[in-house]
Amino acid sequence: MLPRPPPANMKKSIPTCIVGIGGSAGALNAYKALLDYLPADTGMAFVIISHLSPDAHSQLAQILERHTKMQSLLASAAMPISANHVYVIPAGADLEVEKYKFKVTFPRRRRNAQVDVFFASIAEAFGDRAIGVVLSGYNGDGTAGCKHIKEKGGITFAQDESAQVDSMSVNAQASGYVDFVLPPDRISEALTEIGARFARRV
Repeated sequence: MLPRPPPANMKKSIPTCIVGIGGSAGALNAYKALLDYLPADTGMAFVIISHLSPDAHSQLAQILERHTKMQSLLASAAMPISANHVYVIPAGADLEVEKYKFKVTFPRRRRNAQVDVFFASIAEAFGDRAIGVVLSGYNGDGTAGCKHIKEKGGITFAQDESAQVDSMSVNAQASGYVDFVLPPDRISEALTEIGARFARRV
């Protein structure tokens, strides 16, 4: 069941869409490029699901903040999800959503499955307003998540041959559950268009 519409006075802070962005090895440059080309007023929320070792002290949110005018934050339990923000998964955790807030589970349930977990969660919570982006990385995390998103009417992207490590994106493409295969800057352009389309529906 989709979450109830928020009260009118909250609507400006509620994102039109939730964009999960998954990556692993080689994805940092892709994250930067994607954010470099994203305007700060799409009305969407962007959530970076990166494979970080459980003992890592990640500075990813601070690094990414240099590439966007949006506020970039480390996601935490019960944190409200706001439009025009970038969020980063905590190291060693699974990240999910409940209505318009984050749910954080320590420790993660399985190694290198955080993208699938998050994509499945946003698909269930937001239906056709869930968007999945699979970038550079090893193995196949994100593929099953793309299937969940497509089954709920959402939209999926995978990075093209520009991926530094192409296993994650190639696996997702081979599944048949990816709508668009593009470089990060073109993904940003497409997301901007999608955000404008959803804004007109609000």
